[in-house]
Amino acid sequence: MGEARKDALRVDFDRSVKLEFHGSNMSSDGGLLAYRELDEVFALIVMAEDVLMDLRTGSNIQHSLTALLR
Repeated sequence: MGEARKDALRVDFDRSVKLEFHGSNMSSDGGLLAYRELDEVFALIVMAEDVLMDLRTGSNIQHSLTALLR
């Protein structure tokens, strides 16, 4: 049904925005790569790491707080 539509959809609030479906070009990351790139630009995880405290202790800690937040 919706898969047969070939033209782009336009949103009513901004006609310059168009939505296109590219099913074959989708990746399995679910769009998380875009969030990772935004984080690299704005350093949000680094700022969060400065505010949050990692209270874990012991020798069984395998991942840094930055890795856990990402």
